[in-house]
Amino acid sequence: MREETATPAAPHRVAVLVLDGVLPLDLGIPAQVFIAVPGDPYEPALCGRAVGPVPTAAGFAVTVTAGLEAVRDADTVVVPGYAPHLRELPADVLAALAEAHARGRRLVSICTGAFALAAAGILDGRRATTHWKYADELAARYPRVSVDPRVLYVDEGQVLTSAGVAAGIDLCLHLVRRDLGARTANQVARALVSAPHRDGGQAQYIKRPLTPDACGVTLAPTRAWALARLHEPLTVPRLAAHAHMAPRTFARRFVAETGTTPLRWLLAARLDRARELLESTDLGVDHIADRCGLGSPSNLRLHFRRTLGTTPTAYRAAFARAAPPAEERLRP
Repeated sequence: MREETATPAAPHRVAVLVLDGVLPLDLGIPAQVFIAVPGDPYEPALCGRAVGPVPTAAGFAVTVTAGLEAVRDADTVVVPGYAPHLRELPADVLAALAEAHARGRRLVSICTGAFALAAAGILDGRRATTHWKYADELAARYPRVSVDPRVLYVDEGQVLTSAGVAAGIDLCLHLVRRDLGARTANQVARALVSAPHRDGGQAQYIKRPLTPDACGVTLAPTRAWALARLHEPLTVPRLAAHAHMAPRTFARRFVAETGTTPLRWLLAARLDRARELLESTDLGVDHIADRCGLGSPSNLRLHFRRTLGTTPTAYRAAFARAAPPAEERLRP
């Protein structure tokens, strides 16, 4: 009797759309991140309007191996930044992006790639971001888009956008974390010698005049101190005391430095800790809620549902040590 073997799941197809004037680093980020994932669950490919060389913003050309049909067939489409970003894009490019969106494909932009998604109507009614230098232009040109210049990336479910250049790494690692769990994303980050998750947003990179008392001040030591004490009650006054500041001054500086409020930052850090514990331990939900500082299982479930759209139990089933292979979790 012939022994039957299971058919391996097809890789998750990632089409990186290369437009004329593509920014080389933006182009390299998704390819580098996705090929670094253990087990090769992703299949990245460069595509353009036609097979052949495409000029980059740096003056050299890259060769794409597929046309716009790859955009329509992909599971995820990534649009890297390009220059000039205010030019009119070809109708067939916009049509391919719109069709991919209509078919439920995941659309991702890095830096000024957001202008392509906006031109295709994909960002209408959505929150999005781009490089802080061009955020005002994006908001003015596409008023139906809610542009947030403070964050490193925005996850709207099917549509995700990132800020400039290195924020593309943050977004691609976020995709791996969303698809395959925090442990796999951390593995990839280590391979790339990158931070698994950067705290804060673009606000820390926007040039602002400094007041004399702000020169040289950073709240990074206080954030590190808080990360080691997530299981403890942490309030703005307590964080401010560690930073030797008045609470109102501390809160203002925290937003200026990270792009988010202290309490929102704490919630995100606690949810990250909960995800790690769900993946790597057999602790009950009540113990995890206590260890990450969310107090009760009901509070943990509430924030999981609001932020991740799932429950702790379902998350553990998908991403814990005994979870199915990565390629099975990435099936369309």
